[in-house]
Amino acid sequence: MAAPDDEAASLNPTSEKAPLPPPTTTQTDVNEVFKRAFWKRPTDEDKVLHAERQEWADGDGVDRWQWFIAVDPSEDLARYLNEQNPFSLTEPKGAVVLPREQVPEWFPDSAEGFGVRQSLDGQMIFLTDADSGRLFATSQGRGFAKPSEMTPRVSAPAVQAASIPGRLPNSPPPLPKKP
Repeated sequence: MAAPDDEAASLNPTSEKAPLPPPTTTQTDVNEVFKRAFWKRPTDEDKVLHAERQEWADGDGVDRWQWFIAVDPSEDLARYLNEQNPFSLTEPKGAVVLPREQVPEWFPDSAEGFGVRQSLDGQMIFLTDADSGRLFATSQGRGFAKPSEMTPRVSAPAVQAASIPGRLPNSPPPLPKKP
């Protein structure tokens, strides 16, 4: 008779994922990685300690990417990321799953002890050290969808000049006078 664990494994087989191949390119220019990660350039007050962007590409372009960054943020960057919240990050509802493959040695291997915020899809994760304010961030994604040969190309319909309605006036209509 099989042990309970063996029986459960046979009922719910899991396939081992093949390890990721190494990235085709790795970029470590801290200013460029910062700009692509946070959609802005670092200021003189932002101290970017480490930054790395990895890309997996084929002949058609980037198929997959991920980046990692460690920064002592300026007050402006902290305000931008926390108050403006351009990436719509929230506190996670469950356990945070950090990337396990191709992670630089300087990036934390656990979210334990950090303030954590992440995107709704879980792909972008910010880890903040409460004592130092140091931010570790990562995100990953796919490249642009490649068009399939089976996907029909549809062009926008031609607009007929006669079907365009007249434009609205620049001022509101007059208000009726009270008797």
